[in-house]
Amino acid sequence: MNSSPSSAAPPVRRDVQGLRAIAVVAVALCHAIGFPAGGFVGVDVFFVISGFLITGLLLREQESTGRIRLRAFAARRIRRILPASLLVLVAVTTAAFFVFNRPRAEQTLGDAIAAMLLSSNWRFAADGTDYFRATDAISPLQHFWSLSVEEQFYLLWPLLLVALLMIPLARRTPTSRRITVGLAAAVIVVASFAWALTDTAAQPTVAYFSTATRAWELGTGALLAALTPVLARIPGLLRVPLAWAGLAGILWSFVTIDADSAFPAPWAALPVAATALVIAAGVGGDPRARHLFPLSNPLSVAIGDLSYSIYLWHFPVIVFAGVLLPAGAPTTPIVLGAIAALSVASYLVVEQPLHRSPWLRAYPRPAGAPDSRAGAEAPVAPVASAAPVAPAAPVAPPAPVTPPARTLQSRPAGWTPGARYYPGAPARPAVASPAVASPSGPPASEALAVGAAASRAAAPPSAPATPEPGSDERPTAPDTRRAAWSAWRARFAGQAVLGVVVLVIGAGVIAITLQSTVGGIPTLGPLAPLAPAAEEQTDPLPALQEELAAAASATAWPALSPSLDDVISRSSSDNPAHDCFSPDAAFDAAGCTWGSTDAPNHMYLVGDSTAMAYAPAFKKIAEDSGGAWRITTIGLYGCRFTDVLVQNDGAGVMAACPQRKTDVRAAIAADPAQLVVVSNAYTLGRTTDGTDLSAPALIAATQAEMSTYAMPGRIAYLAPPPLGADLGQCYSPLSSPANCLTSVDTTWTDMQSAAEAAAAASGDHALSSLPFSCWENVCPAFAGTIPTKYDQTHLTVAYAEHIAPVLRAALGAQGLL
Repeated sequence: MNSSPSSAAPPVRRDVQGLRAIAVVAVALCHAIGFPAGGFVGVDVFFVISGFLITGLLLREQESTGRIRLRAFAARRIRRILPASLLVLVAVTTAAFFVFNRPRAEQTLGDAIAAMLLSSNWRFAADGTDYFRATDAISPLQHFWSLSVEEQFYLLWPLLLVALLMIPLARRTPTSRRITVGLAAAVIVVASFAWALTDTAAQPTVAYFSTATRAWELGTGALLAALTPVLARIPGLLRVPLAWAGLAGILWSFVTIDADSAFPAPWAALPVAATALVIAAGVGGDPRARHLFPLSNPLSVAIGDLSYSIYLWHFPVIVFAGVLLPAGAPTTPIVLGAIAALSVASYLVVEQPLHRSPWLRAYPRPAGAPDSRAGAEAPVAPVASAAPVAPAAPVAPPAPVTPPARTLQSRPAGWTPGARYYPGAPARPAVASPAVASPSGPPASEALAVGAAASRAAAPPSAPATPEPGSDERPTAPDTRRAAWSAWRARFAGQAVLGVVVLVIGAGVIAITLQSTVGGIPTLGPLAPLAPAAEEQTDPLPALQEELAAAASATAWPALSPSLDDVISRSSSDNPAHDCFSPDAAFDAAGCTWGSTDAPNHMYLVGDSTAMAYAPAFKKIAEDSGGAWRITTIGLYGCRFTDVLVQNDGAGVMAACPQRKTDVRAAIAADPAQLVVVSNAYTLGRTTDGTDLSAPALIAATQAEMSTYAMPGRIAYLAPPPLGADLGQCYSPLSSPANCLTSVDTTWTDMQSAAEAAAAASGDHALSSLPFSCWENVCPAFAGTIPTKYDQTHLTVAYAEHIAPVLRAALGAQGLL
């Protein structure tokens, strides 16, 4: 956190650095190995810390100078946040086009743009509520959502503070100002938490990413900053137990909160309150916090210093490792080592040097220098009243206008006789070296008085003290800036070299470890293809099984048509029945009927999105039937055709599902059919009131819904394909087809067994999807030259049409066609 140049910042609190350390370690381990399960709440710890530190900085600046300089605040945030984050965004986006498939790489580019525009959280909230995007491979930049929330808050909060501190009542005393700010923060906390409670219950994905539902966490930190004069009076005997209670609460939240907890409200209240206890207990106390050694020890403090870089790098490394490395424990040290090497290197080379650099800092215009704005020499204000006004962005408090006459300048404290002096220069002896800032705070020269407090505020952290000895020229602002950059380069050159060395050594160690422990990227062993049939088969299934067997043993991707990149990009948009299953389209059975309108036989295909994925196959069956069949394909994606409402977070699904099932019942009653085929997802679910539904319960609920059609013996339960591989994760220019092989999951097997039992008991029919999806329970991502799915669940249009003969034969074998 950058210190305000307007006032001396308080000493760095080691306990706060330790809080940063345990927060980032918990987040990184949660994402890397899944433990602690609640490690993701480390983000909430960061929110409270950030709200506390930033608000404290702004309040100290206001109390010291009488105003909050928004441009200087923005410059500090840019120096602190932008360099390292921009490095990560560029590196990750570039790597994505080498490692990921094209749609995922393009998606990563969009995520990077959203991150630069500080809107990542809204982008990921929208993606998470998009039914056909909910199962996309995770973005390596998804963790930028929290940075967007934080920066959105800090676009508005300083403006609000400026407005609040202009209220006459707030301007009376420092106490009245802090009361006003504290009340505003309290209102934000209460309102945002109430909204979070409502939104978490109604739309949990949006609630997780929303700034409105997270502002109360930053507001809690802001409230603590406003209350520091009160918190400083906490009795010493209470500080230790309060701090330890807060630390215990944070650690407890790591192990008790998980992905199923109602989050962010109410469960985020636990880590937020616990973090507030630790911060409050340390206000006014010893900044070394020796009593809280788990947080204040040197290792915790060092990790806290690195926390921003660790947070930026950990998630991309984990996501890329998921594509490039085999799953399992041997790769975990490699992943953690890569995170450490990249974090230390970027901290030493980019984050810390540019944070402390002269970049975007305003420099005082020396007395007598011409005012570029007015084209004339600027007046020199008396030292006792204010500092000269800089020609660029104002960084010092406003000074009263004085006559353009030179006045006698007093020498600053610490001035050595013989040293040249000009107004606005930091004090230093005549032969002293330029001041060097401490890594953990502003340089000592910032704390020295130069004539008056306002002059001290205008001095940049690394500004040189005097002209070269023997020179009679008064330095200009460009001279000052050049000297500042020169001093900066001298200070950080060695550190940059050290960062590069760390990166090179880390890369070497990781490469050696990868070679010795992993030995390359393993793939599944080749599977023997089926022997070609001795004689031509009329049954289309053997030929399809041969294609699946060949795909299961393939060691390289064939030329697929359409390509996997294309089908992933287009998703369901190419499906001719897409609108027949959309909650946004009006119910139109006639518009979703394929084949001759005069066909003597009628069939319905109903269900959720798995039925929609089968629609192109049934459309082809109808069109190839020679006018014998017309088939209506209609339903609603995300809406299982069961007599109970199964929870789904897809946008608009829950509102439209009951009515769509009613409309389908009415259509079947008005235009009866010889056969109804139903296909629902083979995944477990729960009712809208939270009751878990087992595989038999879901099949029974489907059977109950089908009974409302009054067509006993004419219902066919068509299984969806078994869950496939995550194509965004397994398919890339660097991967093998073996990486995308999957086996039949237990849930699919349980639900198919329940469907077959239910059909046998009722006299209905059950059709398995294994014959056209897998070979010997191994399911590849393509067959022949056609991709089978565009995600983990849904068939591509091309493959659905490809299996139409197999489906027709399966229905015919059961006497249904």
